[in-house]
Amino acid sequence: MAANGRALRLLIVIQFISMGAMEMSGPFWPLQIQHLLGPEQAHYTALLSAMVYAGPMLAAMLLTPLWGRLGDRTGHKPMIIRALLALALCQGLAAIALDPWLLVAIRVMQGALAGFLAAAQAYALACCDSSSRGQTLARLQSATAVGSLVGPVLGGWLMDISGFALLCYGATLICLLCALGSFFLPADTARASHKKTPASVALPKGWLGAIMLVIVLIQAAKMMPQPFYALYVADVLQAPGWLIGATYAASAATLAISAPLWGRLFDRWESVYTLRVIEGVAWLCALTLAVTALANEWMGFLATRLLWGIWQGALLPVAYALIANTVSSSQQGFALGLGNSAAKAGALLGTVLGGIGMGLVGLAHSFWLVALTYALAALGIRWARASASMPQPSVLSTNTHHN
Repeated sequence: MAANGRALRLLIVIQFISMGAMEMSGPFWPLQIQHLLGPEQAHYTALLSAMVYAGPMLAAMLLTPLWGRLGDRTGHKPMIIRALLALALCQGLAAIALDPWLLVAIRVMQGALAGFLAAAQAYALACCDSSSRGQTLARLQSATAVGSLVGPVLGGWLMDISGFALLCYGATLICLLCALGSFFLPADTARASHKKTPASVALPKGWLGAIMLVIVLIQAAKMMPQPFYALYVADVLQAPGWLIGATYAASAATLAISAPLWGRLFDRWESVYTLRVIEGVAWLCALTLAVTALANEWMGFLATRLLWGIWQGALLPVAYALIANTVSSSQQGFALGLGNSAAKAGALLGTVLGGIGMGLVGLAHSFWLVALTYALAALGIRWARASASMPQPSVLSTNTHHN
């Protein structure tokens, strides 16, 4: 499909609204599980609270590439609509679920059926010029970040005034409206026509595997603070509740601003050089998180959060752009699905390591582990750069140049 700025703008709006809708319930699943369990089964709260987050991540990690491959064959617009309808269905079922185990099963089904982000990324690549892929994917990442900021705030308000069920019904309605809006997206190129072409170019497994490793490492480091973040700000920095939310949102805000700027910059560089810059940014993340660990008052802590968000804008969306520049157009959905699976794997790994690390070194020293993880990620990126050879230009879906 030719470059279509109007379609891309509509897609970004849909992504922002739908991701905000999904994040509305994000912080509140454990509270609903606790409510459904009741005092007599309270000992299951910790287990089910972990499963309600880990389950959908595992399911999405396994099945997102399959949805991407289907999108390569049928077009990615149907996959966007399918994913939004699946999200609406699962939110609606969660609103009426009265059994906590069933609630977890619904969440797993949601992870298995969704695959929205990968479909949106693949569709966006069909809308944009080949010279602006990094910027396009970064704009989608920014929409996700802003939606993740707005969603929990709206969800908390709905939770206070009406409870969990209405919150889920609200998310259901929003996802249905987004699915309706998706019908106005122009159809992307049908992939079935590729059956008449010569056999698809084989994926450059070595290079693509290196990018997947990069995604796992940077996402693991990013998600490590999740288990202890609120406790750290409250207990170590002695900050009030509103400040926990404000400092948490700070990095997402600067990520949303910086990601398109990084994407525009990286679009001008060769993939090998881009990977070198990503390694440098990982080292900057390690240094920034070391300063975070040293901060003993909230102003300094907030400043490091803002700086960290700037570096984050140069990592995951740029890694997705590297994938897009590595494979042919007929493989974009599958390859980006693999990238999203790698991100889910890294997020799961980081969350587990963060919880274990907090128990091993203590809450006050937990951010040192995040800094160490970023340093290990930077070393892993250096190893990936050295061990994986760049695919030949004929394999790439576009040629880039080093400016």
